[in-house]
Amino acid sequence: METLGIGLFLLIIMLLFLSGGIWIAMTLAICGWVGQAFFVNTQPGKNLFSAFWETNASWELAALPLFIWMGEILFRTKLSEEMFEGLRPWLNRVPGRLMHTTVLGCGIFGSVSGSSAATCATIAKVALPELKKRGYDESLALGALATSGTLGILIPPSITMVVYAVAADASIIRIFLAGFIPSAILMALFMGYIALWSIRNPSKVPAADPPSSFLEKVRKSGNLIPCGLLIIFIVWVLVAGYATATECAAYGVFGSLVIAAYSRSLTWKNFWEGLMGTTRTSCMIMIILAGAAFLTKTMAFTGVPRELAEWVNAMQLSPYALIGCLVVVYLILGTALDGISMIVLTAAVVLPMIQKAGFDLIWFGIFIVLLVEIAEVTPPVGFNLFVLQNMTGKDSNTIARAAIPFFICLVICIVIITIFPEVVTVLPDYVMGKAK
Repeated sequence: METLGIGLFLLIIMLLFLSGGIWIAMTLAICGWVGQAFFVNTQPGKNLFSAFWETNASWELAALPLFIWMGEILFRTKLSEEMFEGLRPWLNRVPGRLMHTTVLGCGIFGSVSGSSAATCATIAKVALPELKKRGYDESLALGALATSGTLGILIPPSITMVVYAVAADASIIRIFLAGFIPSAILMALFMGYIALWSIRNPSKVPAADPPSSFLEKVRKSGNLIPCGLLIIFIVWVLVAGYATATECAAYGVFGSLVIAAYSRSLTWKNFWEGLMGTTRTSCMIMIILAGAAFLTKTMAFTGVPRELAEWVNAMQLSPYALIGCLVVVYLILGTALDGISMIVLTAAVVLPMIQKAGFDLIWFGIFIVLLVEIAEVTPPVGFNLFVLQNMTGKDSNTIARAAIPFFICLVICIVIITIFPEVVTVLPDYVMGKAK
């Protein structure tokens, strides 16, 4: 238990520093330094520099800034608005009508942005004014947007998935493939609730627009074609094995630039703003990963993960009991930390436990991404809540209450993949097995 005492001591230091407003990356590095300087016979300075270099010199991590840049390009041009407009004609007779554009729009944009906040902000900017003008229920729209925006980190390519894959030393391609079926289930749950709510509250749903012809629908859906082709191309080259995740990210950036230039929405101003936004976000994430890598080295030297895994094993917890404990832990963390920080702060301790319990790391990646989605709509530190608060002026707690039914849909999705793990693993196993 002496080793676990070291881990508890480092955890207390970490919480003190985080509550004091110290940067997450600095907190991780300081905790790693303290652990190596006082409890391990090694050279913390040498290990610090090696951890920073080994993490940021990773070829797999090169996909991260590229996917962020692709999302920035689409976010700062009118391509996202065109995607939304293309969806409208097909939803006129579906219960809930245009309210479904919040889910479908987030799903489509999320598949090419990889960012929850960017997805939520982009679709909200387009959808909220239109829905409000047509008389749709504002509370339902806010709840749907807050939670559907999280699809940006579940539908590949995803920045959070890349971070997890690097932290877990797992295949980026496999975890990308694992996200498709759960994301489809989650979108179906969201849209199902919207349809059910609309059927039960017909007075709160505006009358349908005048019917349009099939050719008119096709003409308006032409706005979906450019980004749709880009999504299909990225997924195809990834699944077919013609390109790595990093190469797919490069294709995505190039395709986004071409589409934006062709639509004449790309300017030097938004190009430069997107580049700077990408740089800031990438640097923030990469320095956090580097600090986490140094703390991981410290944990390895002290033996905390091994002893913790053995301690959990000695408790004879069933796999479901272990997962239940982790759900509680991550829900608590989600009230204070963003998703990426949750992953990098816990990877060194949780992943050995998961492996020892016999869980697949790819499955656990999707499991933790879903928990991160919940964190994005959990006050007080819910990024999507902040996004919508800034855009609407509504209090974040008000938005969080509106998101509760969709929050329950997220929990249901977690239950489904836990009871039926094949939902997550069948696609990567099939595609990668066929590739061999």
